[in-house]
Amino acid sequence: MDTYELVKAKAAAAKKAAAKLAVTSTDIKNKALLAMAQALLEHQQEILTANSCDMQQAAAKGMKSSMLDRLKLTAERIACMADGLRQVAALPDPVGNVLDGKTLPNGLSITKVRVPIGVIGIIYEARPNVTADAAGLCLKSGNAVILKGGSEAMESNKTVAAVLSEAAVKTGMPEGAIQFIDTTDRQAVQDLIHMNGLVDVVIPRGGAGLIKMVVMNATVPVIETGAGVCHTYVDASADVDMAVKIAYNAKVQRPSVCNAMETLLVHKDIAAKFIPAMLKKYAEAEVEIRGDAAVQAFDSRVVPATAEDWSTEYGDLRLSVKIVASIEEAMEHIARFGTGHSECIVTNDYSQAQLFQKTVDAAAVYVNASTRFTDGNEFGFGAEIGISTQKLHARGPMALPELTSTKYLICGNGQVRG
Repeated sequence: MDTYELVKAKAAAAKKAAAKLAVTSTDIKNKALLAMAQALLEHQQEILTANSCDMQQAAAKGMKSSMLDRLKLTAERIACMADGLRQVAALPDPVGNVLDGKTLPNGLSITKVRVPIGVIGIIYEARPNVTADAAGLCLKSGNAVILKGGSEAMESNKTVAAVLSEAAVKTGMPEGAIQFIDTTDRQAVQDLIHMNGLVDVVIPRGGAGLIKMVVMNATVPVIETGAGVCHTYVDASADVDMAVKIAYNAKVQRPSVCNAMETLLVHKDIAAKFIPAMLKKYAEAEVEIRGDAAVQAFDSRVVPATAEDWSTEYGDLRLSVKIVASIEEAMEHIARFGTGHSECIVTNDYSQAQLFQKTVDAAAVYVNASTRFTDGNEFGFGAEIGISTQKLHARGPMALPELTSTKYLICGNGQVRG
């Protein structure tokens, strides 16, 4: 079977399952999610063995450390995946929620309700936890899901998907609700994003290259989860200790994820107090600093920043640092090089905080808190599909409500239009 026929068969099975999922009760969906969580724990060793195979092959191919971190599963990470599914089970079911309603002068009753999107394709790289997160969120919101993970995580994803699918079906979910495309042929991605009529939307999760390819080539609608070139701006009035704490966490706590900071902007009036303390802290974590000339003057270890650095999502312990003359310059820099993901200002000036939050165009704009909080779990949504950086259909962490559409229900008693 060629890739087109493989993907088409899985999409057709998902489409059939989606029709049943749309009317599956909340009780059955929640029981399935809890069973899926338990199944991950019961099959932990099987999953870890599959992941070990992926890790060995990835290391042999020279995969960089930040990607290896995304690929790696541990007992703790599997437990987190299971916990994410349990959290989704505990969340309110969005399907059927009444969003609006009115009765027209002619007696027609119109009600706007949430309904599932249908079949959702998820294309992702090197993160087996996405398999569980995506499956759980899609099933709870009444959608069938087609999973296309990267070749580097094939064994891990295949094993996790099989465990989840078996547990879901045993608890009453329709056959075919969770589909996994088990081929490393890149053509399968092209086939999936052109599966109009069977797939309702595709959501890419991964690096800028993958996302751009899907957005530029898909004929199926796409929800773009953008790359994270996130900034922290330390304003002139910032508390230095707070700024050091926030900037350190935003870069070092987990540098491989999309909400980690990639560029630090510092107001010139606080640079002499802040930068030496910040550089000392970063040196302890072996962060490589790439700075402009003003930053280089503080420490000989600072690498000169290139024009490319300002727009780079490093995903590791590298950081671009720039000294700016004003908040306006900081916001202009963010507007030019940011990806609309997460941006932060550290300040004790309320007016500057308000200006920053109103002006900066991003999915999440912070005052005095790390960008690392842009996450479905941290926002109280449970697991997430991704962070949308576009403005249509969804923006920010995409959880259950973002995986639904709407339907109008109109009831009458014989009205006809004259």
